[in-house]
Amino acid sequence: MPVGIFVALFGYLLGSIPFGLVFAKLFSKVDPRKMGSQNIGATNIFRTAGKTLGILTLIADVLKGVAPIWIANQWNLSHDWIAIAGLSPFLGHVFPIFLGFKGGKGVATALGVYVVISPIAVLIEFLLFSALVWKWRFISLGSICTATTMPILIAFFRSDSRAYFILSVFIAALILYRHQSNISRLLQGIENKWKT
Repeated sequence: MPVGIFVALFGYLLGSIPFGLVFAKLFSKVDPRKMGSQNIGATNIFRTAGKTLGILTLIADVLKGVAPIWIANQWNLSHDWIAIAGLSPFLGHVFPIFLGFKGGKGVATALGVYVVISPIAVLIEFLLFSALVWKWRFISLGSICTATTMPILIAFFRSDSRAYFILSVFIAALILYRHQSNISRLLQGIENKWKT
């Protein structure tokens, strides 16, 4: 089996592990799929199972994105294969085989992917995300805006690879798709605000 395919399969299976659900089941009596936004991501875990489990979920979901790309880099794979290695855990998180292909929204895992591809782009997006959430208190708004502007930064900071730009556009499109309900609530003025 070619190394790139192996890394992609590993990435998808790793991405499919629902760490938020696992942590909630192990350390609380909460099933996040039945509470709050019914999402298995860090934000809903934070709201339904507590701050500690929310932070652990965030870290685990980010690392899902980091690991396959880091491995691909260590094996000196091409940019095309590295992009595929980044896409695989993202798809695994959004469409996990272990949960009947019904997963999270992919923001934290995408963050892990971008941390390896372009740390400077992540820093800029972190500042944008923080400013938006501080001003309006909507995690979804920050996530949507940073996901959709990331391709611009990737095009600028990683102009050496068309594959990374294509990856970022695909991720942005899928994150937008997974946030349809949030966008609807934002437009109606009924989206839940972030409370620390």
